[in-house]
Amino acid sequence: MIAKSVYEALPFSYISIGSACILMLEQKAAIFFAIIVFTLGAKIYNMRSQNRRTDPVRKRKPGKIPTSLYNFVPFIYLFAATLIFKLYPTKIGAVIGIGLMLYSLYILIQRSSNRRHSLSQSQYYPNS
Repeated sequence: MIAKSVYEALPFSYISIGSACILMLEQKAAIFFAIIVFTLGAKIYNMRSQNRRTDPVRKRKPGKIPTSLYNFVPFIYLFAATLIFKLYPTKIGAVIGIGLMLYSLYILIQRSSNRRHSLSQSQYYPNS
């Protein structure tokens, strides 16, 4: 059994490792595998996030883009920021990259307000 603190940090670790490898490595195969690690970290985060949603389904507004793509929007911005840092190491590239990264984090923080890990019914009433 993995400790809760390690378990909760895994998706962020995968995303961080993938981003760091994309920025630091030059080999195409290594960058390809770093993109896979980044994508899997985003996928794991989204799966956990959807499982922890507390807002009622009837109150969710339908969007203009598919839900599967909508869930990945902050990670798309984060990936774009990583690519801008790698491909355009200038002052304007850094400003755009930091802007995208901050907006990505803003979206994740906003979404976390409706995602709390809730106890199951049996945990509320252990003797039932």
